[in-house]
Amino acid sequence: MAFEFVHFEDLAEPLTVDRNLQSCQVAGLTLKQLQEKYLSPLKDVEKTIYVRSNAWLSDKAVTALLEGANSISSHEVTLASIDKSNLSVPSKSSECAESFEIKYAWDLLRINESVISVLTEDKIEGKVYDSAIIEGKVEIGEGTKILPGVYIEGNVIIGKDCKIGPNCYLRGNTFIGDNCHVGQSVEIKNSILMNKTNVGHLSYVGDSVLGTKVNFGAGTTTSNLRHDNSNHHSMVQGKLVNTGRRKFGVIIGDGVHTGINTSFYPGRKMWPGTTTLPGEVLQKDKK
Repeated sequence: MAFEFVHFEDLAEPLTVDRNLQSCQVAGLTLKQLQEKYLSPLKDVEKTIYVRSNAWLSDKAVTALLEGANSISSHEVTLASIDKSNLSVPSKSSECAESFEIKYAWDLLRINESVISVLTEDKIEGKVYDSAIIEGKVEIGEGTKILPGVYIEGNVIIGKDCKIGPNCYLRGNTFIGDNCHVGQSVEIKNSILMNKTNVGHLSYVGDSVLGTKVNFGAGTTTSNLRHDNSNHHSMVQGKLVNTGRRKFGVIIGDGVHTGINTSFYPGRKMWPGTTTLPGEVLQKDKK
């Protein structure tokens, strides 16, 4: 392998407390597996290229490295370089606007959108019932059932051994992991659901990231749009951070359970293992 990841601290919180952001799922793979897939053309180059573990390199950036660029940067952050020491400080690099530093959990949505949106063919290994409707390209894993009344609009990736439906709506560039359940009258839009997560009935999840083993009680609803249409901000280590997203729902950590009819203000986060009461309105992050 002619590229090597150099670990940089990331903000995997609040998704998980026992693994880093690279191990979280995006578009059917872990982030690290997805990074390696996109970096695979570099395997045959003679020099070693050091890549930040929290870097997302666009196709243009990889091509620039193949053509002899010594380093790649975005917004004055060096993301990849033939000199390992250059990764710690800004340097004069080839600027690639489509490449970026993965700093926060919501950055996974940006990657998920870019990968799933360019699917060109279906890969269906599970069972799709006749009365289900699919528009766009899908990948459906072995053992997964797409039950009657399901409507899938846009490109979607669904893992193995899932139960989808009946009568639910999946749209946008959505990824659903293995052993998940999305049920009656649920709408999932442009979101990530990691393994063993359940959104059983009467819920809406939009522009959100849900960790592993999450369970949304009936009627749980995420809000994802401000009335003034401006970008959402999220509190990180005592400071409000501009997410860069006009539509942004919630970040939900591993093992979170919500009570029925929970409502989320947009841009809110719940730490692993936390819960809500029935009818709770989450106006602030919950640790």
